[in-house]
Amino acid sequence: MRSLVPALVLGLTAATLSAPIATPASAQTIDIDAGTYVNDPLHTNVMWKVNHFGTSTYIGRFAAISATLDLDPQDVAKSKLTASVDPASVDTHYPADDKSFDDEIESDLFLDAAKFPEAKFVSKSIEVTGDKTGRVTGELTLHGETHEEVMDVTFNKVLKPNPVSKLPTIGFSATLTFDRTKYGIDAYAGPVGKDVTLEIETEFVPKKAN
Repeated sequence: MRSLVPALVLGLTAATLSAPIATPASAQTIDIDAGTYVNDPLHTNVMWKVNHFGTSTYIGRFAAISATLDLDPQDVAKSKLTASVDPASVDTHYPADDKSFDDEIESDLFLDAAKFPEAKFVSKSIEVTGDKTGRVTGELTLHGETHEEVMDVTFNKVLKPNPVSKLPTIGFSATLTFDRTKYGIDAYAGPVGKDVTLEIETEFVPKKAN
């Protein structure tokens, strides 16, 4: 039986989700203006991966992700991230017509999206670990439970501006692995892996003023 894998969200959650800023360890700065940035939904993906009977890794994604990054480019440790994922946006690409696997993952067997309509990741601290890598510690709230998790982040690039959107753009990749049973999502644990890995690809752009 295929299993769930909830998210971030993070968000990065996440994508569910996203992640605070990991920048060059030597300078710990990013060459972009300070301010509030949001993820570009056209260039944000949160995938989840879980071991399936030891024979393969099952992969799905979440389609509805939102993230806000309050960026201090001169001292990235002061930056803050909040990311959320709609569990009902799960997309398994299940090809058979015997059931809706998306509905099964959304159900109370796994994510219980009706009762818990949001998965959320809120950063607590950022540690620079390399020229373009960092570690983000935060609280993941999923399925009514909140636990501290650690996200490994790679800072990809800044565009000033993006040649298509004409907006300043910051790109990140991130991974976060958590034990789903800590969050009360324990269906088929054993045959289907307890550990869920989230892989996040995202671009942030300045938040529009109201």
